[in-house]
Amino acid sequence: MTDDDLIWMRRAIELSRRCPPAAGAFSVGAILVDAAGQEIARGHSREGDPVVHAEEAALAKVPKNDPRLATATLYSTLEPCSERKSRPVTCADHVIRAGLRRVVIAWMEPSLLVADCVGVEQLRAAGVLVTELAALADEARAVNAHLLT
Repeated sequence: MTDDDLIWMRRAIELSRRCPPAAGAFSVGAILVDAAGQEIARGHSREGDPVVHAEEAALAKVPKNDPRLATATLYSTLEPCSERKSRPVTCADHVIRAGLRRVVIAWMEPSLLVADCVGVEQLRAAGVLVTELAALADEARAVNAHLLT
């Protein structure tokens, strides 16, 4: 974990606050940052589509063959999903297909909507370095009070 990781995750948490609360859906922010520390793209849950996930929204704004993806870091306020009802491709799969090698999350998905999210395990099995910033988990969870209370 670096100071930059904390800065970018705080920005992702701010972004997650733009999500309209929805029953049965987490409010998540995601930001892609290149190796030089420059933002590539950002997205949040339900951005322009009631079922879009934050990671999916951010990655959709970047050409699939963009060479920056191979050295970029994805900051996501929640563990990328490993199971979805609304789309055939999970966020963990989107990350793997994009060729990302590093993901930083604020907290692991609780067993609230999916009994056993294994997004982190899938990413690590694909060679993606995953870092959890537990120090910011409470801030990311607070945005999801509509589900957790």
